[in-house]
Amino acid sequence: MNTKTILIVDDEPRTRQGLKKNLDTWANGNYQIITASNGEEAIQLLKQYKVHILITDIRMPEITGLELLKMAKELRIFPVILVISAYSEFEYAQEALRLGVINYLLKPISKKALIEAVEEALNEVERKERAGLIEKVVDTKLVEANTQNPSNREPIREAIDYINHNLQNELTQKEVADHVHLNPSYLSSLFKEHVKLTFSEYVTRRRIQRAKELLMTTNLPINDIAEESGYKTAKYFIKIFRELEGVTPSAYRKINNERAF
Repeated sequence: MNTKTILIVDDEPRTRQGLKKNLDTWANGNYQIITASNGEEAIQLLKQYKVHILITDIRMPEITGLELLKMAKELRIFPVILVISAYSEFEYAQEALRLGVINYLLKPISKKALIEAVEEALNEVERKERAGLIEKVVDTKLVEANTQNPSNREPIREAIDYINHNLQNELTQKEVADHVHLNPSYLSSLFKEHVKLTFSEYVTRRRIQRAKELLMTTNLPINDIAEESGYKTAKYFIKIFRELEGVTPSAYRKINNERAF
C-alpha cells in the first residue's frame, strides 16, 4: 500500500514544528508528515492527500479543531484522529469523543506520549483497512451460503471446504460429489436446497471473490489472477468478472486502490 500520511494542525509555530520534528525522527522516512497552521489550510490538505492520521489542536482562531473535525466528517473524510490541547475542559473532551477522536493529549506533550499515541492510531488505521477490505470483497450470497445450518450439514460443509481449498483447479460436480461420497445429482439438489445457490453459481462467486482479494492485496497481473482463481484464460475470467461486478478486473483494482485507506 501507499505510504501513510500524518497531518499535524496547530496555529502555534513552535508546537507545530516540534511535533513534526519528533515525528520525522520517529518515522525515519516511512511515513509522510505534513502540517497546517489553521483549519482552512488543513481542509485543503485533507482534500489533496489521503490523510490516515489527523493530529489537531482544539483551540485555533477562525476554525477550531472541533469545527475542523465536523467539516471533515461532512466531506466524508475519516482519518484516525488525535486531539491536542493546553486545556482539559470536560466539554471539549466529550465533544471530541463524539466526533471519533481516539486520543486526547494535553500540552506540553512528551515525545514518548506522542509516539505511543501515533503508534496506537496506526494500529487503528490498519484495523480500518482490514475492515474496509473485507467490506469491499464480501459477497453477501456467499456469506448467507456459509451461515446456513442444513440438517445434512456435514456433506455440504465438506463440499464447500473442498471447493474453497481447490479454487485454482478445474472443479467438477462429480469430483466434489466423489470427495463427499454422494451421488452427483443428489449433491446438486442438496447444494441448491441448503446453500441457496447452484453448485456452479457457488464456485463462480467464490472464484470471483478470490480474484477480488488478489486484486486488492497484490500487484499480480490479470493473467496470473485468472489462473489463481481457477480460470484457464484471462479473456473468460474478465467476461465472468464483468458480469458479476459490472467492471473489468483492472478497473475494479484501480477504483478500489484510489479509495483505499
